[in-house]
Amino acid sequence: MAAEQPAQESIRSTPLTRMADLAGTGARVGMNYLKYYGQRAVSPTSSQADLRRELDEVNARDVYASFSRLKGGPLKLAQMLSIDDNLLPPAYSAQFSQAQYSAPPLSWPLVRRTLEREFGQPVESLYDSFTPQAAHGASIGQVHQATRAGKKLAVKVQYPGVADSMRSDLRVVKPVALQILGLREEDIAHYFQEVETRLLEETDYVAELRRSQEIATACAALPGLRFPAFYPDRCSARVLTMDWMEGITLDRFAAGDATQEERNRIGQALWDFYQHQIHVLYLFHADPHPGNFLVAEGQLIVLDFGCTRAITPEFHAKQFAFLNPALLDSEAALETALRDMDVLLPADGPAQRSKILDLARQSIELLTRPFQTESFDFADPAFMQAIYLMGDANRQDRSLRSLRGARGRSESVYLNRAFFGLFSLLHRLRARVETR
Repeated sequence: MAAEQPAQESIRSTPLTRMADLAGTGARVGMNYLKYYGQRAVSPTSSQADLRRELDEVNARDVYASFSRLKGGPLKLAQMLSIDDNLLPPAYSAQFSQAQYSAPPLSWPLVRRTLEREFGQPVESLYDSFTPQAAHGASIGQVHQATRAGKKLAVKVQYPGVADSMRSDLRVVKPVALQILGLREEDIAHYFQEVETRLLEETDYVAELRRSQEIATACAALPGLRFPAFYPDRCSARVLTMDWMEGITLDRFAAGDATQEERNRIGQALWDFYQHQIHVLYLFHADPHPGNFLVAEGQLIVLDFGCTRAITPEFHAKQFAFLNPALLDSEAALETALRDMDVLLPADGPAQRSKILDLARQSIELLTRPFQTESFDFADPAFMQAIYLMGDANRQDRSLRSLRGARGRSESVYLNRAFFGLFSLLHRLRARVETR
């Protein structure tokens, strides 16, 4: 719990001080590398793997400590990267996964100042009671428990300066992400712009209130789902007030002793929720980490609509053309679909074209398996393991790394993230769901 961690008395809010913090962390990481190379030069081959593991552990601690102090863009990056256990070295994955649930909270005086600045009233006039200690801390803001008119409330308060510093934060952390992921900036500029746009949106709590109410209303008829009610007179650009929801986080439920029937029920609710959003609403909850879902009384509670993504019908049609298994039997149809999504580019030669077509066939065969049957058992470890192995092989494939150009549509970033997160959560649940 965030409340058990020492509270931060201040947060660096100017671009210069935030850059200085990250630069200091970069210098420490650099010194750690120099020490590592010196030790490796005089160590036997058999011990070099241990040296590398120690290097990653020290660097991961330093990087995460800096990100959690700064919050905002750096901590959000850690959260996004931690969703895929196979994307990062284990030491980084272990550290960054903390961003899914808690971060060192800000002190009560800073929280009080934000609330009173937003509403122009003392906290005691806004709520009947307000717990100074944060119940949860995350990347953009922290949650406090309060009461008003007999209702138990969750009050999400944005960290001071996060909205103003987000763009400069991302410029500074981009080289860190590129180095960790082994990517070229020129090839992913359009994807990074998409991430920046969505993260800036997450700092706008007025927009989050509107999206939360819109999606909750549109999904109200789906079985097995619950959403918190919001209180607009206690919401602003930096504060959200909603019902306090009791339950256990989805990963704790999955790790517990739930029956298979209970797992299937929650998994089905999760599956139906995402299919309805993506295929009916064209607007979806794009932050599917387990801390954003609770389970209580056999129902799935959906929290935090800070990260959402709208898609157009035109993009939807092109993206989901890949669910058609007939593409595997028609090279011409597959090539057309890949060109429509800017994965195949006009400048690609025969070798590049052949490589991309082969990779597309493998991806389509694997990733569409849940959609090709009446039901799918996500407990099968072979499915997620195959996804991890394919991703790892692609990251190490030098011929793929040599492909130049901005490939793919930027709209795919959060849609792919939503489906990967959905598959990962269903795998944790070990759920069998009706997929058609």
